[in-house]
Amino acid sequence: MSTTTDYEILTPTTRVRVRRWVYWIVAFTVVLIIAVVGLLVRGSTQIGQALDATNPGPGGAKALVEVLRQQGVDVTVTSTLADTEKAVTDTANTTLFVYDRDFILDETDNSRIVELADTLVLLDPNYDLLELAAPAIAMAGSVEGTMQADCDVFAATQADEIAGDGSGYRIVDDTVDAEGCFTTDDDIYSLVRVESAGKTVSVIGTTSALTNEFIGDRGNAALALNLLGENESLVWYIPGIGDLLGESAPTLGELSPPWVTPSILLVLLGGITAAVWRGRRFGPLVIENLPVIVRSSETMQGRARLYQSNSTRLHALDALRIGTISRVAAACGLPRAATVDDVIAAVASVTGRDIQSVRALLIDADPGSDRDLVSLSDDLLELEQHVATKLKPV
Repeated sequence: MSTTTDYEILTPTTRVRVRRWVYWIVAFTVVLIIAVVGLLVRGSTQIGQALDATNPGPGGAKALVEVLRQQGVDVTVTSTLADTEKAVTDTANTTLFVYDRDFILDETDNSRIVELADTLVLLDPNYDLLELAAPAIAMAGSVEGTMQADCDVFAATQADEIAGDGSGYRIVDDTVDAEGCFTTDDDIYSLVRVESAGKTVSVIGTTSALTNEFIGDRGNAALALNLLGENESLVWYIPGIGDLLGESAPTLGELSPPWVTPSILLVLLGGITAAVWRGRRFGPLVIENLPVIVRSSETMQGRARLYQSNSTRLHALDALRIGTISRVAAACGLPRAATVDDVIAAVASVTGRDIQSVRALLIDADPGSDRDLVSLSDDLLELEQHVATKLKPV
């Protein structure tokens, strides 16, 4: 029975080329599926925006808004100033809640907000909005932990105490009708209510107290429900990207310099021209399928005849020595960086042979005839078997 292996070499065909690309096509498909699934999972588990009325996550405010609706308050959620102005139809019976989370509003926007409703609830307002809506109040650092009401504001007395972290405020003008609640040791208030000229402005600093995560702590829920549910209607306004872009956002063409369009057209024209120039063919491609059979035994015999015709006995022996040295080194557990001297020493130690005789067999011996070559070849085989026998576990 022949143990040789036959190799068939074919000139590339379309099918062979497609097979070569199958791995990359499958890999790209798998990566694409993983990316799509990751995006879908990420979208389904997204935390959401802070104090968003539709966000059920820990940082959202959906719980508070839904309870207000159950109590009969008409809650309208807006994200642009234009929609907010449309939502406030009755200034006397509407509470306008404003939280400029991303600092989008400018001075003009703040001026419009102040005039929208008679009852304003400002959550952690910026300096400009605070200056316009309640100039008697100034920012004063931060507050944290549990705080007692210690005031006569109805919503605060119903809560008695609240828990949460946020911004603190001071009353800097004693001539106005302003009252601070939930104070700290430094007379910094978490809630300040100002009544002036028929308007009521409540400034709250504890943003965390209104979130889904902390609305149930202490008197947080009582404070929020009584403060925001004072009127029949509530407009929940958190400025969004629509306010940032304005009423008429510029198009991509308006933002681009005038030279961009001609440049793009020129590049496209050049690409089409290059494709026509370099992509031309003078005829159909001819694919030939030419089988060639190469037997491993023929390769071995051909190399042996070359060695014999040139009398390169030492070259043939060196080829056998290289294979023997590699195998006995691996059997002895030597690293790949080990030198031939290390291999000789290890083999001599394992087999008990004289180190000089091992060196002569693996390096120094020079075959003077074919008989010597065959003898040294047998000695190499015997040495390799001897090493294997010595290292074989009992």
